[in-house]
Amino acid sequence: MHVIPVIRPRCGQSVASLSETIHPVLRRVYATRGITGNNELPLSLKNLFPPVFLGIEQAASILIHAIDHNRRIMIAGDFDSDGATASALAVLGLRTLGANAVDYIVPNRFTMGYGLSTALVAQAVEAGAQVLVTVDNGISSVAGVKAAKNAGLTVVITDHHLAPASLPEADAIVNPNQPGCSFASKNLAGVGVMFYVLGAVRAGLRARRTDADKAVPNLADYLDLVSLGTIADLVRLDQNNRILVAHGLQRIRQGRCRPGIVALLELAGRTTEYTTSLDLAFAVAPRLNAAGRLDDMRLGIECLLAPTLEQARPLASQLDKLNRERREIEQRMREQAMEDLPETSEYVGICVFNDQWHEGVIGLVAARLRERLHRPAIAFAPSNEPGLLKGSGRSIPGFHLRDALAEIAANRPDLIEKFGGHAMASGLSLRAQHLKSFQIAFDSVCRVQLDTDTLRAVIETDGELAEDELNLQTALALESGGPWGQGFPEPIFEGTFKILEARTVGSEHSHVRYRLRTPDATTVSAIHFWGSETVRRSGDARVVYRLTVNRYGGQQEAGIQIVHLLT
Repeated sequence: MHVIPVIRPRCGQSVASLSETIHPVLRRVYATRGITGNNELPLSLKNLFPPVFLGIEQAASILIHAIDHNRRIMIAGDFDSDGATASALAVLGLRTLGANAVDYIVPNRFTMGYGLSTALVAQAVEAGAQVLVTVDNGISSVAGVKAAKNAGLTVVITDHHLAPASLPEADAIVNPNQPGCSFASKNLAGVGVMFYVLGAVRAGLRARRTDADKAVPNLADYLDLVSLGTIADLVRLDQNNRILVAHGLQRIRQGRCRPGIVALLELAGRTTEYTTSLDLAFAVAPRLNAAGRLDDMRLGIECLLAPTLEQARPLASQLDKLNRERREIEQRMREQAMEDLPETSEYVGICVFNDQWHEGVIGLVAARLRERLHRPAIAFAPSNEPGLLKGSGRSIPGFHLRDALAEIAANRPDLIEKFGGHAMASGLSLRAQHLKSFQIAFDSVCRVQLDTDTLRAVIETDGELAEDELNLQTALALESGGPWGQGFPEPIFEGTFKILEARTVGSEHSHVRYRLRTPDATTVSAIHFWGSETVRRSGDARVVYRLTVNRYGGQQEAGIQIVHLLT
């Protein structure tokens, strides 16, 4: 796939509006990300948006009553990193606030599917639940909530997904994206919503006590979990989420975080002292997600709940093993998908299927196809139910995947059994005999909505660095200028270098380590992860890259991490 670099626009902001004490490269980067003034840069917890959620007072009242009367609270989670961190946060937070009877359940993606199903409710009832609290799910679970209410449970929904036309009849719903909610940010992850709910419970408990500090913990102790779930779920890093993530990262760097996070960082070869949002996204989250993709997310939640490093390390090792297995499965599936591409090359919207594929990994395959072809892609695998296929899709900018599925469902109600998701990622299920018809319908929607310009693979960069900017000082300034993530992207640059040396590295020789030289003869080391297919041995190379800090043996130096090798 040919990638076209485009310099990121400055959003109408002036570099001059930012303090001259900020590194000049970082000032330019901030100006392209909508930072309008110095007042937006301090990421103080005091600047968090006030908790004006619809339903939050009612939710807090229910949970305070449950704490007071020792009612059994059951957290109903989800099988991704946001759901896992939100589950762990809910259990730890409520226990700290005085709940003596709180536990969690999480659906098995292969037997129950996503959300609060009637089967999951039955499991909660069997476990003796009296109050059921969803995290990162529930806003669409009309049948599940009805089953819970019929069983006599009090139901509190905490979620962040878009609300359907008809809401479930829960006792309380807290979701910034439900109609009528005035909370200022609609970008909270599920774990962020639960953090605010715990804050409301804490405020309610504190208000009625004469000793204001008695038994009222500091919930900031759990911001490491909030930052991990927020980064892993790829929600937009608006000002509020940047505050949450920044303070969570700060706690991790200080070593004041969950032992499970430390253990997962260790296995990835990272140290807590220099942890960044990229480490959470690419080192911790995939290992945590592996449990939900291949096995049972309870393993991931137990790792996050582990009270000591000694207890966390064996659990983290199991997650690491699952992640290696996930990589092997994904690689085989990706190779099979690429072999099948000639059959789908005439399509704008890509659909692939193999009856041997693993349901838990199809989303990753769709993501790889999207990256390789710059087309919306959906990968299908057989489900546990005979004749039913599960699909997971990934989209490109300019194409709202969930809306496309909704359009297909409206025009051809016979094709899709059910669907859900967001603009960039969605899931669906359909009968095997409808796959070809769905593929044609999906391609038709893609052709109508996508034009030649949209189908060009464009990557926005922060331009070129001057010769005197390609150094450790700049790398350190950029590292400290985050947190970076979705909607507040990490700085990437473009430039031309002479290749002095190239060698493949890694256990599968899939990465390439380069020694590059700038026009003024400065030598810099570079790494291109998964770049073996496009390795260049000599000549000049135009690259898009991150400027990073390489640390080893107590030393630091600037390095380059290649994102795209253009020529």
